[in-house]
Amino acid sequence: MVSSYMAERTQRTSSMGPRSPRPATQPCEARTLRVKMVLLGSSGVGKSSLALRFSKDEFKGTSPTVGCAYLTQVVCLSDATLRFEIWDTAGQEKFHSVTPLYYRGAHAALVVYDISKRESFTRAQLWLRELEKHFVPGSTVMALVGNKGDLSELRQVTVQDGQRLAIDKGLLFMETSAKSGNQVSELLLAIAHRVKRSLSEQQGCLTEWQEKELVELSSSATEQNPLASCCPA
Repeated sequence: MVSSYMAERTQRTSSMGPRSPRPATQPCEARTLRVKMVLLGSSGVGKSSLALRFSKDEFKGTSPTVGCAYLTQVVCLSDATLRFEIWDTAGQEKFHSVTPLYYRGAHAALVVYDISKRESFTRAQLWLRELEKHFVPGSTVMALVGNKGDLSELRQVTVQDGQRLAIDKGLLFMETSAKSGNQVSELLLAIAHRVKRSLSEQQGCLTEWQEKELVELSSSATEQNPLASCCPA
């Protein structure tokens, strides 16, 4: 179930106000775990923009993804460091048959829709049903993400619509704006905490990252500022 905290936080930020600055940084835990996270949803909902914002804190106008794109990001918690491998999958129908190859073995899955397009919300429900065929409940952290919060004046999907679906499916829910960056780092941090908790409950489904030369952990990264620098995609 979506926690009351997350629901309250979403309601407070649904207006998609100015993005708050990132907190100051502190040293990061050296133990690094590999986390595969996939972004799913219809074409044009902003999956690639979210992935880029997650990874590099940038926004660029992008063309529809063909196949799959891959980015990385490091999140530092108090007792572990999670190296996210972010898989941005194509949303076009012709790629649906190959998409399961990309999200197989994922530790986290984000189903993204555009709050200004009702059809994308309907499609998100189909993506969720698809995920239910492949994942055992509780084995993968799943989130429903209403993106393009900066288009609130064109909203066709209410915050309550998203919350109801998330509660019904037992998902984390948050609205974001990849364009402004609002709620993006908060979303990734919330996912990191849930993945870490899932790891503890399942006693080691994640593997420690061994290729340390590929990971550059900033000496000033912290749980308060979870988005540390990492290698380029």
